[in-house]
Amino acid sequence: MTILQMHYALTICECGSMNKAAEKLGISQPTLTSAVRELEKELRFEVFMRSHKGAVPSAEGLEFLQSAGQLLRQYELIQEKYISKEKKRRFGISTQHYSFAVSAFISTVKQYNTLEFEFAVRETETLNIIRDVAALRSEIGVLYISNFNRKPIEKLFEENELSFTELIRCKAYVYLWKGHPLADEPSISLEQLEPYPCLSFEQNGKDGYIYAEEILSENIYPRMIKATDRAAMGEMMKELYGYTLCSGILCKELGGDDYRVVPFREDTDNPNSIMEIGYICKKNGALSEIGQTYISELKKSLAVNARL
Repeated sequence: MTILQMHYALTICECGSMNKAAEKLGISQPTLTSAVRELEKELRFEVFMRSHKGAVPSAEGLEFLQSAGQLLRQYELIQEKYISKEKKRRFGISTQHYSFAVSAFISTVKQYNTLEFEFAVRETETLNIIRDVAALRSEIGVLYISNFNRKPIEKLFEENELSFTELIRCKAYVYLWKGHPLADEPSISLEQLEPYPCLSFEQNGKDGYIYAEEILSENIYPRMIKATDRAAMGEMMKELYGYTLCSGILCKELGGDDYRVVPFREDTDNPNSIMEIGYICKKNGALSEIGQTYISELKKSLAVNARL
């Protein structure tokens, strides 16, 4: 087993297919396939399950990739410290689609020399956030837990040696475009929302609803549209009068003025819920200086934008 083989495997996991991974690595697909087969032969299990949809890590493969990611990151840190004096230091975060997390990231970057750092902000699916931080691809992950998803999420934290630090608690709000017919309501019930499509960020896997970014994901919504990025979500709010259920935290400096958050009005069949928004990091590792700066900026962003 070599560092190069581990790098290949982690790139396949990141890209989701052999074709895309080979293209990103700048090698031929047969070369990549051969390297992975040799690795799997040595490990005595399949790292990836191949299908027409791409390459997905097996249960054993996912465990291996998490360990390989940690080892590769440590290898890179040693290179940076002792060999590659000119190589940029890295800092990355993975987050659910939160504008306040991006705002805090921007404020952090402004305090450091971009010639010295390679920065990355990844708005991605919940499971990818956990995988990124577990593999040290990102130092910090920003997400929420609630009574509905607590058990499976905390189980994943434990399995991946991650700690969760709560930053704020929020009730559910309805997030919609300022021109929506319900935008000026004092509160909104699910009954009022029935004529409009519910928008949700897509999560992979059959149990994707458990890891949904949106609060109250356990409810049944007759009209549902999935999206993968905030830009598409915003356009559908405007053009289709779509809505989503969120924390109510709007970051005005990143376009928040075009949208409204209205308190969700609960009823007997549809009670409200609490989002515990916080960050994850490796359990036994101290945050870097820049990681601490980011958390400080995250707290500031929440203090300015949160509806308490």
